[in-house]
Amino acid sequence: MYSDKVMDHFDHPRNVGILEDADAVGTVGNAKCGDIMRIYLNIEDDIIQDVSFKTFGCGAAVATSSMATELVKGKRIEEALKITNKAVMDALDGLPPNKVHCSLLAEEAINAAIYDYAKKHGKTYEGLHEPVEDIHEDE
Repeated sequence: MYSDKVMDHFDHPRNVGILEDADAVGTVGNAKCGDIMRIYLNIEDDIIQDVSFKTFGCGAAVATSSMATELVKGKRIEEALKITNKAVMDALDGLPPNKVHCSLLAEEAINAAIYDYAKKHGKTYEGLHEPVEDIHEDE
């Protein structure tokens, strides 16, 4: 059902918690299942220096949050915006079909946090879009 990597990130989530001095915060959710994912970023010279997350949800939501933070840490904003839900799933060696929406939450939470940063600093980035309020698999 779940890969060893999913179980590892669920049992030992990386970068978990609130980043008190965050430059940006992005929150997304799925009203259908109740998962809520929040990503915090510290950014310097358009490079993500630090990242953390706080997620309310199932094991897959925690694992995708953890993996997403691992994938964006140290990346330029433009690189982070290119991280898709497929990249998150591939990094976790897959997710069950009924948990794909968790990887969509991770992709959108990254976008939402960068959107917050861009809005606060008057910046624009290719591929950045206004955050989606309610994430579903068909989006």
